[in-house]
Amino acid sequence: MEEGCMSFYDKYILPHLIDMACGLKPIHRQRAKLVPKARGKILEIGIGTGLNLRHYDLEKLDELWGLDPALEMHGLARRRMRKAGLEVSLLPLPAEEIPACDGQFDTIVCTYTLCTIPDPAQALREMYRVLAPHGELLFCEHGRAPDAHIRRWQNRLNPWWKPLTGGCNLNRDIPELIAHAGFVVDSLQSMYLPGPKAMTFNTWGHARRA
Repeated sequence: MEEGCMSFYDKYILPHLIDMACGLKPIHRQRAKLVPKARGKILEIGIGTGLNLRHYDLEKLDELWGLDPALEMHGLARRRMRKAGLEVSLLPLPAEEIPACDGQFDTIVCTYTLCTIPDPAQALREMYRVLAPHGELLFCEHGRAPDAHIRRWQNRLNPWWKPLTGGCNLNRDIPELIAHAGFVVDSLQSMYLPGPKAMTFNTWGHARRA
């Protein structure tokens, strides 16, 4: 695809495709399991188009920051902020360089984001740094399937899938990445959501600093 066409696709088409795909009912049910647990001063990694905003418990929320380098997503996010009645400090920056002090956040929310971040290991190290010692990382991600024949399909499809979906990877081992960054995973659940299994293996739970 020529550079100009890819730029048009990335700017005008891809944000709406991602919003539609990540807004499907099974994925919203996953968000609803996790996001209401966020409390205190919260950092959402990869806020995207703001699909998590309706799930926050306003009584638990003191302050909300949203980090996402994709400026083309911010317009939809701002509309959802207004609809949810939330004030969000929206930062157009990558997760590999979080502009915050050590231990600044009580909760970090990361949903359907680690698949796309170019350097997830560095991003998780940054999350570890800015999470308070008493804080929690709440995560829900799709990734590497437990079944060998599904993993083979993920590996075959990934080179084609990634450029069409803004850098999304089908085959990242999310629990391993989180643990390798130093987090202790206190709760971990997994299942295939409805749909093609290569795209729908989900893991979710919460983790803390070691």
